[in-house]
Amino acid sequence: MEVMDARGLLCPEPVLITKNEMEKLGQGAFQVIVDTSAARDNITRLAKSKKWEITVEPRGDEFVLTLKK
Repeated sequence: MEVMDARGLLCPEPVLITKNEMEKLGQGAFQVIVDTSAARDNITRLAKSKKWEITVEPRGDEFVLTLKK
């Protein structure tokens, strides 16, 4: 599974990275690692709007988002 590291990036960059990967894959699964709640929330909204399943796993000060379609 592809893992996108968006730690240390300010919005909208994590969202754009996620959107590009969603468009590239079309379907499948990948993970995005972020370190802000804003990035977590914005990516979650994007995933839901594009009909992708998303799970969020907190890991210390970071979040691992798994997206599937």
